[in-house]
Amino acid sequence: MSHTLSVGVVGAGRVGAVLAAGLRAAGHPVVAAAGESDASRRRAAELLPGVPLRKPSDVSRAADLLLLTVPDDMLPNVVRVLADSGAIREGQVVAHTSGRHGLAVLAPAAAVGARVIALHPAMTFTGTAVDIDRLRGCVFGLTAGEGERELAAGLVADLGGTANWVPEEMRTLYHAGLAHGANHLVTLVSEAMGLLAAAGVDDPAGTLRPLLDAALDNALAHGDAALTGPIVRGDVKTVAAHLKDISANAPDTLPSYVAMAWATLDRSVTDGRLLPIQGQKIATVLSAYGERRVLPSRVEHTGSMERTERSEQA
Repeated sequence: MSHTLSVGVVGAGRVGAVLAAGLRAAGHPVVAAAGESDASRRRAAELLPGVPLRKPSDVSRAADLLLLTVPDDMLPNVVRVLADSGAIREGQVVAHTSGRHGLAVLAPAAAVGARVIALHPAMTFTGTAVDIDRLRGCVFGLTAGEGERELAAGLVADLGGTANWVPEEMRTLYHAGLAHGANHLVTLVSEAMGLLAAAGVDDPAGTLRPLLDAALDNALAHGDAALTGPIVRGDVKTVAAHLKDISANAPDTLPSYVAMAWATLDRSVTDGRLLPIQGQKIATVLSAYGERRVLPSRVEHTGSMERTERSEQA
């Protein structure tokens, strides 16, 4: 355990309440929390029993470690108000959990002498006790100055997580990668379940689960090499049939299917697994359902040569 710190959390939402509970389990006393919604109050009662709910400024004044777990767009104003009101003090540790923001957003706190840390858990939260166990092995995107790096790493270790250092200027790109992978995955899976339901499948989730488990494991292990399906096989008629039936039965899903089909097509041609002539046929089909695009000319030559050599060797 790192040096014991009294903890205050402003924003007792799904992330804040869970992290505070995790730190409490590691021996850091949680002295106060702030949360205005009924959900936040219920969450605090369940995960932080006995911890008083107070105004953000009072929480800040009571804590050695101030956790700011408010939404990204609210964070700059919260930091500014707390700093200007004198609620943040010299030597206090102020950490936020935003993926997008780094240390710049904490400049008002740093200006009064606080030790500032960006500490983002790369995990999706339910806001329940199950999340506390999930913190073990969770990767935290950390940004801190030289004087705070050991402290930041120690807090992550106390939570059972793994530290991953993210440069200040790369925080937004780091967060975009997580959001694209996790948030958009939820949308994609929900739409896929909708298509199966429309097709009369009784248990869309159960039908998809083994397929998605295998696809995710393969993608994380092998990247683009894990791609399967009609596009990478060059099955033009199958892609056309998909588009026709989705358009007729689930038109709201058509834009995302087309967008992901384009992305899959580009990557399949780029790595040489799909002949450019096949790629162009699929591109023509996709263009009928949206903006017409042209495959990269550089890829059409190199990909064709590589694919031809592979075919001859086979």
